[in-house]
Amino acid sequence: MAGNMCRQVVTLSCADQVGIVHEISGTLAGNEANIVESAQFTAPHGMFFMRVVFDCQAERPEGIKASLAEVAERIGMQWEVRNAAEPMRTLLMVSKFGHCLNDLLFRLRVGTLPIKVPAIVSNHEDFRDLAEFHGIPFHYLPINRETKAQQEAQIKQIVSDYDIELTVLARYMQVLSDDMCGFLHGRAINIHHSFLPSFKGAKPYHQAYERGVKLIGATAHYVTADLDEGPIIEQDVARAEHSLGPEELVDTGRDVECVVLARAVRLHAERRVFLSGRRTVVFR
Repeated sequence: MAGNMCRQVVTLSCADQVGIVHEISGTLAGNEANIVESAQFTAPHGMFFMRVVFDCQAERPEGIKASLAEVAERIGMQWEVRNAAEPMRTLLMVSKFGHCLNDLLFRLRVGTLPIKVPAIVSNHEDFRDLAEFHGIPFHYLPINRETKAQQEAQIKQIVSDYDIELTVLARYMQVLSDDMCGFLHGRAINIHHSFLPSFKGAKPYHQAYERGVKLIGATAHYVTADLDEGPIIEQDVARAEHSLGPEELVDTGRDVECVVLARAVRLHAERRVFLSGRRTVVFR
């Protein structure tokens, strides 16, 4: 792009109807914007989803937003325009398993995740040194049954103070309250092993070993009040050979969890994921 050009992303959803693509592309063309990527989908229940990446003159985005607001009023769409170069402000939360946290911080350090991490929250002190190595403020917020509401209020304050757009539960092993789930609706991602609900409780990989599973996997999903049942963003699996012991299954499972969570974070940060009831629409 030329020096005075900028790249923007528009995302929108509305009831499906004739002429939506024409409205959006015409509005962008009328503002001298050049579309470089476009994806659309109409769900069976009649909702239309669209993501468009475009280049425009650096002074054009506000005018484009004003024009899109007029379109939104006509066709009843929810929409957003964001600068594609702006990393998403992301809060990472962790407990005592640090593989996902470490993986995300490494990807952030080498520039392969479009996020910025202003803070890390944990209910344990284990990863303070890791946070400090990356120069990220570490907030130790211990929790028990009596202090849960107070601790979650502190997390809400951190989300507000740091202008957090996305919260990632990078193996944060606490169940969020219904109120907290509502506060983070559509902007909190969790990772879990795909054995659920078959192998619940402690040591799921050891349970899987006893049953001789041949595939192990992980699921990244949005956080909802229904524990581990939020809309799925990304999944993957790895083969489990008969020769692998329980601890080797754990190692394999952790590798899959890291990859799946990183993919989900990137997809969300690039605004490629749309909520569609209990499902998601993902433009890759």
